[in-house]
Amino acid sequence: MAIENITVPDLGDATEVEVIELLVSVGQSVEENDSLLVLESDKAAMEIPAPMSGVVKSIAVNLGDQVTTGSEMLSLEVEEIAAAEIEKSTNAEEQKETIPQPEVSSEEQEETIPQPEVPAEEHEETPASNELVPNTIEVPDLGTDDEVDVIEIHIKVGDAVDVDDSLITLESDKAAMEVPSPQAGELMELLISVGDKVKTGSAIAVIKGIEAATEKKIAKPAIPTSASVEPEEAPSEVPPAPSASSMPEARKLTPTAGDKVYAGPAVRKLARELGVDLTQVPGTGAKNRIIKEDIYAFVKIQINAPAEGAATVSSIPDIDFSQFGEIEQVPRTKLEKLTATNMHRSWTAVPHVAQFIDADITDLEAFRTELKSEGERRGVKLTFLPFLLKACAKALKEYPQFNSSLHSSGEYVIRKKYFHIGVAVATDAGLVVPVVRNVDQKSIWQLAEEVLELSDKAKQRKLSIEEMQGASFTISSLGAIGGTGFIPIVNAPEVAILGVAKTEIKPVYVDNEFQPRKMLPLTLSYDHKAVNGVDGGLFATYLAGLLADIRHLVL
Repeated sequence: MAIENITVPDLGDATEVEVIELLVSVGQSVEENDSLLVLESDKAAMEIPAPMSGVVKSIAVNLGDQVTTGSEMLSLEVEEIAAAEIEKSTNAEEQKETIPQPEVSSEEQEETIPQPEVPAEEHEETPASNELVPNTIEVPDLGTDDEVDVIEIHIKVGDAVDVDDSLITLESDKAAMEVPSPQAGELMELLISVGDKVKTGSAIAVIKGIEAATEKKIAKPAIPTSASVEPEEAPSEVPPAPSASSMPEARKLTPTAGDKVYAGPAVRKLARELGVDLTQVPGTGAKNRIIKEDIYAFVKIQINAPAEGAATVSSIPDIDFSQFGEIEQVPRTKLEKLTATNMHRSWTAVPHVAQFIDADITDLEAFRTELKSEGERRGVKLTFLPFLLKACAKALKEYPQFNSSLHSSGEYVIRKKYFHIGVAVATDAGLVVPVVRNVDQKSIWQLAEEVLELSDKAKQRKLSIEEMQGASFTISSLGAIGGTGFIPIVNAPEVAILGVAKTEIKPVYVDNEFQPRKMLPLTLSYDHKAVNGVDGGLFATYLAGLLADIRHLVL
């Protein structure tokens, strides 16, 4: 018996990939082409087959390890004859290179060594500069693996386009975005239609445009020598290890019995984020592959499942309301459905506590009125919100437990050193939350300009994905709508949110008498798993004090 080390085959463009599943164990017998393990890159999962039969003697990798082309995976104990065939193949290749050549004159060499002709199509070519060549345009990086809808096409076949001309408009769950042309040229072919779903890297169109001159490499065939290996000495053919580029065709992932998981990288990432055990999720995709919808359906079932020993509570049954009168069935928008899903998840997963307080903003409003003329000169409408943003940033610095997120393990919290605050904005399509970054580093006037710009983009559905990510705290205001107060739902994984109601003039006992004061109702909702009640009361009181005397904002 001989020991053969099995290494990671050629991964193509991938540099490092992760070991996500081990399919064999030490002592297990495997046949040629049996699956050994599963590797996962940023774009695909691939099974590595055994190049020969044998018994697993050792495994050199663990789950979660990062490996590259040539990394040792495991060792196999194989029959001597199999090892001999491999060694014979290797020696034969070396023999071809080391067989001594008889000395011949240059004239004889020209006669005995045939010089193959290089085919005409393989000669070096250099296209003329400014030659028009077709180029496939793809969807740029969207910052997500999710698919988005094509809602508008701005060009047609035959149109001339310039660099940065809009080609199509895409719509995600929260925003619409235009895709510009990366080059000038003529549209030769349109590869998508309105209503199609695309993602990063999807082909959009073929544009015939100017491309820089390139060089084709010369394919140089090997020159045969006069010496050759006799037929009976020819080495036995040993199948080469599969490469990443050929593997998807030869070794596609197919479901088998047992606990194997068949899911793509994006699905695995979603499962990790939601804490879902993929071995428990039934797949409904092609050949039982797990897709994102399967993850969501599994989570929904787990959330609605009654606790062990508790009375079974059925979901609310659907009723045929048409029996009572005329009805209309109105489809919900993607944004409405996504918001409902997120809010339900936050409400069921986060134990909410609400802290109520009224902030006296009489002096702040008087100061803001004094700045009205300066705002007109700057061309900026100065609202109350920039002051509230600045006060929240200072309060988050004073009480950093509110600028944190709780890790899913519950073992630690992630304390954030940046102060990005989300501001809920109502639009015709639903509620969106653009994020104001580095609030602590900006002036009141800068915040006023940014809030106005983000609000306009939100209402026009032109917010980018980056402009809606990264918040560590959120403000939701119903002041313009009215009401004496409300309890906002924490936008997990944040641990707190501030609800702002409508300002009211109330009699407040000051200096031994009642005085009319402008009072702003605030509600601080927070995750009781991450923040205790004492901290909630201190934060709310500190914030109300900052708003009552904004001079403290500069201290």
